[in-house]
Amino acid sequence: MTFVSISFVTFFIVVVLGLRLAPTRHLRQCLLLLASLGFYASWKPVYLLVLATPVLIDYLCAIRIERSADAVVRKRWLKTCVTSNLLLLAYFKYTNFFLANIDMLSGAAPKHLDIVLPLGISFFTFKSLSYTIDVYRSELPACRSLWRYALFVCYFPDLIAGPIVRASVFFPQMDRSLRPSWRRTIVGCHMILLGVTKKLLIADQMAIFVDPVFAAPISYSPLTVWSAVIAYSLQIYCDFSGYSDMAIGVSKIIGIDLPENFNMPYLAVSTVDFWRRWHISLSNWLRDYLYFSLPGTRGKAWHRYRNAGITFLLSGLWHGASWTFVCWGGLHGLALATSHWWSARRARTGREPSKSIGVRFGCWLATYVFVCITWVLFRAQGFPAALSMLRKMFGLAPDGIAWLYSPLLMVLPIVIVAHVIGIVAARHALPTGSGQKVHSPAWVASFYANAHASFVVKSSRLSGVYVFTRPRFLGAFLIASWVLAVLLFGATGANPFVYFQF
Repeated sequence: MTFVSISFVTFFIVVVLGLRLAPTRHLRQCLLLLASLGFYASWKPVYLLVLATPVLIDYLCAIRIERSADAVVRKRWLKTCVTSNLLLLAYFKYTNFFLANIDMLSGAAPKHLDIVLPLGISFFTFKSLSYTIDVYRSELPACRSLWRYALFVCYFPDLIAGPIVRASVFFPQMDRSLRPSWRRTIVGCHMILLGVTKKLLIADQMAIFVDPVFAAPISYSPLTVWSAVIAYSLQIYCDFSGYSDMAIGVSKIIGIDLPENFNMPYLAVSTVDFWRRWHISLSNWLRDYLYFSLPGTRGKAWHRYRNAGITFLLSGLWHGASWTFVCWGGLHGLALATSHWWSARRARTGREPSKSIGVRFGCWLATYVFVCITWVLFRAQGFPAALSMLRKMFGLAPDGIAWLYSPLLMVLPIVIVAHVIGIVAARHALPTGSGQKVHSPAWVASFYANAHASFVVKSSRLSGVYVFTRPRFLGAFLIASWVLAVLLFGATGANPFVYFQF
């Protein structure tokens, strides 16, 4: 049951009606827990046991950690929690990967176990781990209610593919009424519509072009291969950010605000900037729970660069059990370390970052090209396929079929215009001074004032969502146009969300 299916629409309508009719907040919370378990069980009911394992282990370990004043005992319970979670993840996700590499090194016949990867295991494992680590660091009190903790881990809008919401963000919102209101529903529907548009109108249409080119790159011309890589950059962005938009919108209707997960990442002017904009909840998780936990982070500069590389090597492995993912993560780690080194060197010499349009455009272009080249490793089914793609891209195999995919030419201007609108909206809303919290523009604030869902965000995180809340007549026209476009031009059978495999 995916967000772009009739079964989910029916399911969600029933949930919303139940939340609206339930007389108490406690009953609404219980309904949400049951709905979340039913949502996951609609895939494979037996895998509810996999979902229940980290819930029970982390719930008990966190209580034991909080009860003990002995640092050794606290650390022992934390190790128990982390080890059990990682072993569960390793078994389902990496067993065949490890067996294949052992067999390759030993020369034995390859073995493959019939293991089905549970949906969203990487996401709910990280979510649960962050809670226990926060309790260990005394940044969060342990939850004494098992069903409340279970709702945090199993909450269905972000269960399968994020955003990775933290307990410190989720638990305080459970004290809200969780009774859907008309105003919040309008706000949520805007986000859902945006996500559906990204998924069906862009991502799934790009897949029609991307899949055959990546399957046989040797058959196509270099220009076609470059076009397919650009199309894939749009596909993975619109697919994953579209899911996040839908999750945020669905949760907004329920009454719980999920964190922003994307902020126009293809406007980044460095890899550091890219990872501040792409999959924000994962980037923040890796920074807070992995990077800062590695030794030497606050020591010598080269230790920090080394730890950045380690963090992104593990990030690559988190994304998939393949050496292409590890290589993808390693390249991003190397680029991040280089970017930090260059910034530190510039700071030592007292040089300010150039504000020249030409320099910034060059930085943007270099960043986007680097991201696209590394997407080849992310998407390819192995190193031979990735090398074939790269040979084509660098003109080492110039022959092949020239395929002009017209939907890409239609989508690119739309994406560019959407980013321009986002930049303009952000600049009009930003006051002087970075880091200051700002309210949405006046023409938006008046609409959100009664929704109890005001977008008050840090200036560095403001995006172009405001364009979807223009005056009501224009808004209604845009909504009708989008619905018509999705029905007419959206892929007839929605592809599975890309990040479901992680």
